Amino acid sequence: MPPVALLQPFPLHDLTLPNRVVMAPLTRGRAGPTRIPNQVMAEYYAQRAEAGLIISEATTISEQANGWLESPGIYTDAMVEGWKGVTAAVHRACGRIFLQLWHMGRASHSDFHDGRLPVSASAVKIEGDGIHTPLGKKSYEVPRALETWEVPGVVADYGRASARAREAGFDGVEIHAANGYLIDQFLQSKTNHRTDDYGGSIEKRSRFLKDVVEAVVAEWPAGRVGVRIAPNGVFNDMGSPNYREQFLHVAGLLDRYPLAYLHVMDGLAFGFHKLGEPMTLAEFRQVFRGPLMGNCGYDVATAERAVLAGEADLIAFGRPFISNPDLVERFRKGWPLAEPAEMSSWYSPTGPRGYTDFPAYAPV
Repeated sequence: MPPVALLQPFPLHDLTLPNRVVMAPLTRGRAGPTRIPNQVMAEYYAQRAEAGLIISEATTISEQANGWLESPGIYTDAMVEGWKGVTAAVHRACGRIFLQLWHMGRASHSDFHDGRLPVSASAVKIEGDGIHTPLGKKSYEVPRALETWEVPGVVADYGRASARAREAGFDGVEIHAANGYLIDQFLQSKTNHRTDDYGGSIEKRSRFLKDVVEAVVAEWPAGRVGVRIAPNGVFNDMGSPNYREQFLHVAGLLDRYPLAYLHVMDGLAFGFHKLGEPMTLAEFRQVFRGPLMGNCGYDVATAERAVLAGEADLIAFGRPFISNPDLVERFRKGWPLAEPAEMSSWYSPTGPRGYTDFPAYAPV
């Protein structure tokens, strides 16, 4: 039976979404070595414009933020012009799109930075399989801890990237504070061993995110700014013993701003650190009064239940959107989903193949 609640419109502050199905940010690596968005990316997003909201793939805010092969940026005029083609295509298809702002921090490598070490909250290395760099797959490095005086400059990069996103025609922005990237590295005690104003307590570890939010809302109305967190996640070697206290504090802090939404990766499909019970959307409902978005491993049935129960206002779907550009229509008509795309095609810089060549459903 087709979902009902999931397909109802939702008033996201001053932006009316036609349904509650969100296209989650999906890194696909199709921007080429220049990191400039291109026509095939415009086609890809326009194909999926029936989503209530599209959140773009993670997009780096500066050269220092880079660390993924051929992912897009938003820090040059050429990048802004490239994104204009994407947003125009989405808007012509009657869609809405936010840009996700990204700094990879320690999840990068010196090969991306002319031999300079990646930066982080503290000099704590990722323990993992390794990273694909422009010079091949290599082991992660011990990052360089940002000096206290450097932090405001990184915060300013978020502000400048937000202004460029507005110039590029986006409808809003999402601050990526999840999945073990730079902001998450400041939030979590596993990776933040600082003793200055950006570490040493739950409140101080949250300061970097607070500063970033304030820099971004100086460029956008708060109702056009979302924040993404991953309290249960182990991706990029994350997970801290005091995760529950830290992330409830973060949610309460963010509640002071009338944000577009809080995007919580509550599902365990990316792995779970097993340092206690998983955090739930219900916990965040107690401390965050704005719109809540769930993500990570939902299907149409579990998404419908979450919305009906009032646990979530919006549900983000990632992998299903890769091979189902018409995902919302398939939900609406009760049509089956296409087989998931092979993982080998997710990030390969192969142009249309495995990217824009998935057909819409054709009923017999």
